[in-house]
Amino acid sequence: MVRIGHYNRLSVVRLSDYGVFLDGGKFGHILLPRKYVPAGTEIGSELEVFLYFDSEDQLIATTQEAKACLGEFALLQVVDVNQAGAFLDWGLDKDLLVPYNQQKVPLEKGRHYVVYIYQDRHTERLAASTKLDRFVSERPGRFKRMQKVDLLLTNKTDLGFKAIVNDSYWGVLYHNEIFRDVRVGQRLTGYVKWVRDDGGVDLTLNPPAAEAVDQLEEQVLKHLADNNGFSHLGDKADPDAIKRVFKVSKKVYKRTLGSLFKAGKISIDSDGIRLKEKN
Repeated sequence: MVRIGHYNRLSVVRLSDYGVFLDGGKFGHILLPRKYVPAGTEIGSELEVFLYFDSEDQLIATTQEAKACLGEFALLQVVDVNQAGAFLDWGLDKDLLVPYNQQKVPLEKGRHYVVYIYQDRHTERLAASTKLDRFVSERPGRFKRMQKVDLLLTNKTDLGFKAIVNDSYWGVLYHNEIFRDVRVGQRLTGYVKWVRDDGGVDLTLNPPAAEAVDQLEEQVLKHLADNNGFSHLGDKADPDAIKRVFKVSKKVYKRTLGSLFKAGKISIDSDGIRLKEKN
């Protein structure tokens, strides 16, 4: 099925001076302009193309790479503002419009915003909106505690970051759950720490304890190997120093050192930790 606002693999059915025409099924023949036609393309060739409406409302194909597809959230930069609205760079020659009635706050040229890409019901054109609440489910998601999820950070608050969970639900990533640099618009792997009675989802970037320790053990051993088998970051090290080097809490770090010590891989001394030589 041919889908507007998405990538489609379509067959070339006709060559012309303007480019090539592709079999668009119910949409008929769709032009891929000459400047986007790969060398060696002939009738019968199958091409991976993105479909959208051009400035003349004609359905057109491109081999350019769109930064997001219909129904997706993305962080995009404003490249122009005029009487029609704000225009975003989304990787295609034709910029993506954010109409004024779809702007939560007035958009400024040069700044980046998290937007949702939708299709206008009347014009069928693709457009974007910063009114994200319209496109995120009001119903709480059904999550298990410490379930692995995909996150998109949308804005910073006094509590931490507001995030869209699995492209569908709202969640909050609190400051005390962040042990590395993050930014608005960043996509991350996170975990559901708790689902509140009101349906709100509290998030963390820290994996379940056992998984976190397994991952950190490898990092600690590599850190020691890279530093002649010694590190000042022992079990009494400053939490900020641990966070700076390993991007984890002191609690997780101490648990990891204990695991490595019990396994006979390190020694824990008053001045730091040492890598034990293999027998």
